[in-house]
Amino acid sequence: MKATNPILSSYGTTIFTVMSALAAKHGAINLGQGFPEGLEPPAVLRAAARAAEAGPHQYPPMMGIPALRQAVATHDRTFYGLDLNPETEVMVTSGATEALADCLFGLIEPGDEVVLIEPLYDSYLPIVRRAGGVPRLVRVAPPDWTLPRAALAEAFNDRTKLVLLNSPMNPSAKVFDEGELAFVADLCIRHDAYAVCDEVYEHLVFDGRHHVPLMTLPGMRDRCLRIGSAGKTFSVTSWKVGYIVAAPALLAPVAKAHQFLTFTTPTCLQNAVAFGLGQDRAVLEHLAVDMAARRDHLASGLRGIGFPVLDSAGTYFLTADIRGVGFEGDDEAFCRHITEHAGVTAVPFSAFYQDPAAAPRHYARFCFAKLDSALDEAVTRLTRHFGQG
Repeated sequence: MKATNPILSSYGTTIFTVMSALAAKHGAINLGQGFPEGLEPPAVLRAAARAAEAGPHQYPPMMGIPALRQAVATHDRTFYGLDLNPETEVMVTSGATEALADCLFGLIEPGDEVVLIEPLYDSYLPIVRRAGGVPRLVRVAPPDWTLPRAALAEAFNDRTKLVLLNSPMNPSAKVFDEGELAFVADLCIRHDAYAVCDEVYEHLVFDGRHHVPLMTLPGMRDRCLRIGSAGKTFSVTSWKVGYIVAAPALLAPVAKAHQFLTFTTPTCLQNAVAFGLGQDRAVLEHLAVDMAARRDHLASGLRGIGFPVLDSAGTYFLTADIRGVGFEGDDEAFCRHITEHAGVTAVPFSAFYQDPAAAPRHYARFCFAKLDSALDEAVTRLTRHFGQG
């Protein structure tokens, strides 16, 4: 038998699938995989139902229905002051992961270097490598995740095609501040590089912070591709509706990749997302208020058990230090242990590094985008298991 593709076949099953399957097997409360529970906005769901009933049910335009492309453009003008042409600078995708693939396949040529910041979402490296890119990794380190400017500057060179920037950042929950963004922008300009900006958690930023797209910084309007996700914004992750905004010259090659991957996205869901983005901005701003309350609820419970909890500036994830409860194994052993013996699932933090063996091995990531009842029960189970009550 001839060999299969050596890049993709070298990767195992994603940690999220592994831990979710283990959670189902043991009846555990799943705080591992990043899907919200019971948080879907009813008005947006009703809009999807109306659109599904009304049709049409045939292929929509490859770039997305006009209503959603206009809604994205209006959204970005309202929140960020970006002036986008919805016909030439907005494209709808089947989720943000497809958007990432479109950008990387459309821009990378074999041998191009791509700067990435660890810890990172697990799809980045496989897509970069399959596109022929050469990863150049830079780490932000716990507990404060400060950007190592000297290391980042060293990673850029004349072979750098692009940097992949995730802010708010999964899994660290870091939100890059304007000084850090300005430093990244300067490197892109000096090295004539692009920036693919994964901003799917843009509306989940806490404690008075504000999300600032790299695209809004001087000199970056024509260098950035900004990716958003309705799944994250509206807690409807199964819908797989994402979007990319970019200058026409950048979006054109990315659209060519899109046309040969998914081509298009269900019309009814696009219509519902257009409705959702078109709501009063206060509705979207309240998402962060609600999620911050859930963050604080879970953090308080975990600290009460003995876990040190790192700051979560955005996303819907918390990082806890497993050494606080006296666990002596590594993060993978811990996550399996609490799933099997406490009935609660988390994700080992080392899974978000190129080389898990060289990564921090004493942190676990918990998702707090759950109902309060689920968070309460998870804390109760962990408390009981670790003998704190």
